[in-house]
Amino acid sequence: MIILYFTSTGNSLQVAKNIGGTLLSIPQMIKEERYHFEDDAIGLIFPIYGFGLPKIVQRFLEKVSWKADYSFAIGTYGNKPGATMVNLEKFVHNRGIKFDYMAEILMVDNFLPGFEMAKEIQKLPEKKTEENLQQIVTDIHVRKTLEPKTTLMWRGLTVVVKVLEGLYMNGEIAQKYFTINDKCINCGICAKVCPTGNISVTDKVIFADSCEACLACVHHCPRNAIHMKRERSSERFRNAEVTLREIQEANCQN
Repeated sequence: MIILYFTSTGNSLQVAKNIGGTLLSIPQMIKEERYHFEDDAIGLIFPIYGFGLPKIVQRFLEKVSWKADYSFAIGTYGNKPGATMVNLEKFVHNRGIKFDYMAEILMVDNFLPGFEMAKEIQKLPEKKTEENLQQIVTDIHVRKTLEPKTTLMWRGLTVVVKVLEGLYMNGEIAQKYFTINDKCINCGICAKVCPTGNISVTDKVIFADSCEACLACVHHCPRNAIHMKRERSSERFRNAEVTLREIQEANCQN
């Protein structure tokens, strides 16, 4: 089994690790220009950003092809998934890919302008993440099929949210949302966890214009020196089952 994943704070990687198999990071596959895969089963695991695919995942899927007896897709989210999975199904259909099993799993939301991390972490038990994850793992290992579903309302809201995201969270604008305070020691971890190589560190931290707004740099800074404008929490998050080294290995473009 091959699992293609993208992660910033570890939620999607936790899901991938629990399912098992050969785990391949999407940023690293893009770096290696590796876009064709064959195995008995192939899965795609990614965080849902603003009711849709992260831009890096979409770029990857525009070039990817694979051959498998069973394919699945899992989207991790912290608030609402919107019509993400239905739209993904249509998107890959044009590339000759069909998912046999598509599901979402509710986890911690780490989008700092929208949520307070302490409250999000406190709510984790009521989200039944572990219980739902184990069900997904079981489903995949017995090769269960599951089609995505949504409503007309969520289809409409998804369109609106994606338009707003394009206006306010695109690469050129997103960099303006970050500030660096005097706690920064130029350790370079922010650059090592960035999946697009958007950050360089010399005598200061410099953001370019290809930001994914994944917030990996913010959440993994060991000095809590990177902040977002209008963030609702100074507390940071990394999935407890994932290490900083794993995030660096998955995303580093240096």
